[in-house]
Amino acid sequence: MTLNQVGLERLNTATTKKIGTSKNIIINGAMQVAQRGTSSTVDGYGTVDRFKCDHGTVDEAPTQAQVDVTSGTEPYTKGFRKAFKITNGDQTSGAQAASVIRFRYCVEAQDMANSGWNYLSSSSSITLSFYIKSSIAQNFFCDLHTSDGTAQGFSFQTGSLSADTWTKITKTIPGNSNLTFNNDTGNGIFININGFMGTSFTTSGHTLDTWGAFTSSSRMPDNTTTWYTTNNSTLEITGVQFEVGSVATDFEHRSFGQELALCQRYYQRYKHGTYKGINFIGRKSGSNTVVGSAYGFPPMRAAATGTINDAAGFKLYRVTDGTTHTPSAVTFTHDGSEPYNVLKFTAAATTYSTGDLCTMYNTNIGGILELDAEL
Repeated sequence: MTLNQVGLERLNTATTKKIGTSKNIIINGAMQVAQRGTSSTVDGYGTVDRFKCDHGTVDEAPTQAQVDVTSGTEPYTKGFRKAFKITNGDQTSGAQAASVIRFRYCVEAQDMANSGWNYLSSSSSITLSFYIKSSIAQNFFCDLHTSDGTAQGFSFQTGSLSADTWTKITKTIPGNSNLTFNNDTGNGIFININGFMGTSFTTSGHTLDTWGAFTSSSRMPDNTTTWYTTNNSTLEITGVQFEVGSVATDFEHRSFGQELALCQRYYQRYKHGTYKGINFIGRKSGSNTVVGSAYGFPPMRAAATGTINDAAGFKLYRVTDGTTHTPSAVTFTHDGSEPYNVLKFTAAATTYSTGDLCTMYNTNIGGILELDAEL
């Protein structure tokens, strides 16, 4: 080996190490985090963080779940222990024009704008890779579309999958002069891995592997119906990676703690046990409400929608004289001021006097607080 060859090898090694640092634009691509739970039939976010199971015009809602990756399979040997799985329902009416079952992920616009991808140039590429497994041997379609400027779409196919076998899909996508990504917290690019899309969204003559103006009624070619019309058919994904460059490098494994912190920018869930105090201080205003804040929560993408399960489990404690009050209503939101890490509680408390200082605690019911700032 010559000195020039040695130098080139060292340069290639250094470049590989550099590429392997914070390269994956996808959050929770190894499906480790599932704050909402491990099984659900909701349309949208229900289990694995940052990934949706979208469905519509179905006879029976499919089940989305976080599941274990079986040992001995290729994903398992690559370090993946969790997958996102859709189990189809009983679609007795058959494939309808508006039927949809798919995995969906949305990348924040500023993450695309600051990714380092020269997305306006056709000679600059970004690469999507993932593992997929279907209980039905058939071809599936995937599509991406942007949100800013004039929306653009790009679609491709997986090729025929063998039943119940993990297959790694790799797709290199060129830039295009029509792409726009605003440097903000809005929708950047949607990535869809489709179990089925009805003819309201497809066209037989649709062209694959090229960017074009996004049209909702022509996202991809017409889909094979076998998977959709087979009761309890399944589709699973894991190891989703979206990285700048023309090569799919080894998956960037992050720790559970790192992935959880990234997910909490979009969604947070806190379960409070019985008779526990809450990090809250507030005062009675003249409008018969107690308004106050709680601190110490991770900043979120935007002011979040708050949800309280078992609101009756929360009580106010008046500091001035030590009396308790069961509020008639409690609302919970992220405060609208930057950096969105102050939580605002508003509780009806008609028996208190204006200016009374209050804290909050749980009764024997307990409660769950959720904050949602998802795209």
